[in-house]
Amino acid sequence: MTSTPLTSTNIETKTWTWKGFPITYQTVGKEGPAVVMVHGFGASLGHWRKNLPVLGEICRCYTIDLIGFGKSAKPSPGKEINYTFETWGQQLADFCHEVIGTPAFLIGNSIGCIVAMQAAVDYPDIALEVALLNCSLRLLHDRKRAGLPWHRRVGAPLVQKLLSIKWVGQLFFSQLAKPKVVRKILLQAYKNPEAVNDELVDLLMAPAADIGAVDVFIAFTRYSQGPLPEDLLPILPCPAILLWGTEDPWEPVELGRELANFPTVEKFIPLEGLGHCPQDEAPEIVNPILRDWILQADSQPRDSFFEGDV
Repeated sequence: MTSTPLTSTNIETKTWTWKGFPITYQTVGKEGPAVVMVHGFGASLGHWRKNLPVLGEICRCYTIDLIGFGKSAKPSPGKEINYTFETWGQQLADFCHEVIGTPAFLIGNSIGCIVAMQAAVDYPDIALEVALLNCSLRLLHDRKRAGLPWHRRVGAPLVQKLLSIKWVGQLFFSQLAKPKVVRKILLQAYKNPEAVNDELVDLLMAPAADIGAVDVFIAFTRYSQGPLPEDLLPILPCPAILLWGTEDPWEPVELGRELANFPTVEKFIPLEGLGHCPQDEAPEIVNPILRDWILQADSQPRDSFFEGDV
């Protein structure tokens, strides 16, 4: 029996209403285990466009715009919603309950890793296993600043305070949300400059024009609390694997390797010569790893957690 490879034309884009807000997600694949992919800060579900159709050949594959990002709603921070990992974790868990209807393999990149782990910790019934790609180490977290050089320890809170001034925050965002600036940032994050093309720049630029985008951006840049990966990994209710681009300028691979010491981490896979977003930079390397992980993990017997499952 042969199957026809899935392409972007097979992908369905849908809207799910969560807490009264429209949430955009994409799905492809009709059989097999469920897989949900979660983007990082400033990104969107499109950051998985090179992975969704490939993994969809073996599973029911989903990717979702977290509230505040992509084409999902961007309600007012602190008034209509709080932009925290607990909020996004609940969003992901409710998505598994209401849309997917079964537990899922969770795959995250950058802060998407924290979201996936928070969802698994708070709602253990929704997570089969977790794959973390260049997990955000949250180096500017309040608890980590004590170990930083004095200028960074003092400088970060000062910048955060300045950004809280509305006109300053808006000015900063307007200067940042420009194609040339976004491209420059991406060229830092990606080791392979050929992966930083117009499609990728446009993908990240489009949501910046939405009403509320600047407020969400500022709210998160001022967010220095919440969980750290070393808080969540010890209490993760399911196994995890770590994939790490060794050339990540933001999340050093040496620090990433330290996370592999937690018992819940089954494997640490260094991705030589890749940067912060390996799933987009080198899908030909990442997709086979994720595919084999899903197939192997799905072949293992496990308990069913969802109410009504037999």
